[in-house]
Amino acid sequence: MRLRSDFWVSAHLRRLGVEGIPAVLRRRGSPEAGAIFVKVDRLDGTADLYGPAPQALFEAEETGGRRFTALVTGGTPLDAEERLTKEIRFDSDLWIVEVDDRQGRHFLDLAE
Repeated sequence: MRLRSDFWVSAHLRRLGVEGIPAVLRRRGSPEAGAIFVKVDRLDGTADLYGPAPQALFEAEETGGRRFTALVTGGTPLDAEERLTKEIRFDSDLWIVEVDDRQGRHFLDLAE
């Protein structure tokens, strides 16, 4: 069973806070099943964007239900924003978490 999006986002923001990594909820999506995107601003003019990995890549039971894939890596914050704009046009119920971390830490489970 997959954890609701609102619970997952809340727990992830808390985890980042405990690690001393500034993060904010920038957009609230569907509480039950909204897609979650995480933008990491490295504060040096580069940014990364992570979004849901395709479900076919993994079994939900094995991973707790959420894995992410890199959508933009080492791009500019504008590159990440352009991709987010496209995603919002496709699915207006998505969530956006924004992280500011020079080291690029995000604590996401990435699909390999």
